[in-house]
Amino acid sequence: MFKFSFGAKAPQLALILITMIWGATFITVQYGLNFSSPILFVGLRFAAATLAVSLLSWKSLKHFSKQDVLAGAAIGAVIATGYATQTVGLQSISSSESAFLTALYVPLVPIFMWLCFKHKLHLMTGLGVCLAFVGLVFLTGNGFGAIQLNFGQIITLFGSIAIAFEIILISYFARRVNLRRVTVLQLAFASLFCFCFAPILGETQLPTMQWPLIAVLCGLGLASAVIQLVMNWAQRMVDPAQAAIIYAGEPVWAAIIGRIAGERLTPLALLGGLCVVMGVIVSEWRPKFLKKHEEAAS
Repeated sequence: MFKFSFGAKAPQLALILITMIWGATFITVQYGLNFSSPILFVGLRFAAATLAVSLLSWKSLKHFSKQDVLAGAAIGAVIATGYATQTVGLQSISSSESAFLTALYVPLVPIFMWLCFKHKLHLMTGLGVCLAFVGLVFLTGNGFGAIQLNFGQIITLFGSIAIAFEIILISYFARRVNLRRVTVLQLAFASLFCFCFAPILGETQLPTMQWPLIAVLCGLGLASAVIQLVMNWAQRMVDPAQAAIIYAGEPVWAAIIGRIAGERLTPLALLGGLCVVMGVIVSEWRPKFLKKHEEAAS
């Protein structure tokens, strides 16, 4: 039987909630890209998010430490890299290929945690990782057989690595810094890095600030602010590998919302969504026989 306490599981529930918000942003982003080039759009989105968090955290924005700045710059760099590389990759590969390759962050997080910190993966978390990744393969309709290592695929792989390190760095710094100050800094640095990337990628002209674009940026900015604040808070208490599994629910919510908007889901995609949900549940389950074994081993 599962024993469940809302208080004990508040961080996990909070992360599930933000994956729902995250998934809902995709349709908004698609609409916003009618008014702006991709990288500049992301830069403006994070600039709006920086403003939103600053307004929400105004009283906390004093006495930035070197650790705060270092954490903000490091996390901001991987956020900008993840978004920028994914956007560039989408210019030459399909969205389903991009979704599959980006989903590689789910198994990459525990691998990098082991390589960098010798962090052992709990058996149930490992099973959850496998279930979530298989689910994402079904959901996107792609597999390793489709990988040809062309430019778009390679740069998207770099994006999945960046996202994996975003999750790891947030967990690493979460207990060491002021969360509100670092959230402002990471969003500000992500915006700055995107604006630096843009001219290199040929995006030299800022979009015209039309009312639809302003409305989209305000909505996405507030959503990004909430997402980053909750990630930074919850990952103080949630293992990075478990967080990666929960974040794997983001394309599931995106697919559900897309279905509501009129898109069709194949039976295999529905099975994939179910696998991701099961992965989240399994990663949280600690059977009694495993607990007894762990206690005996210790």
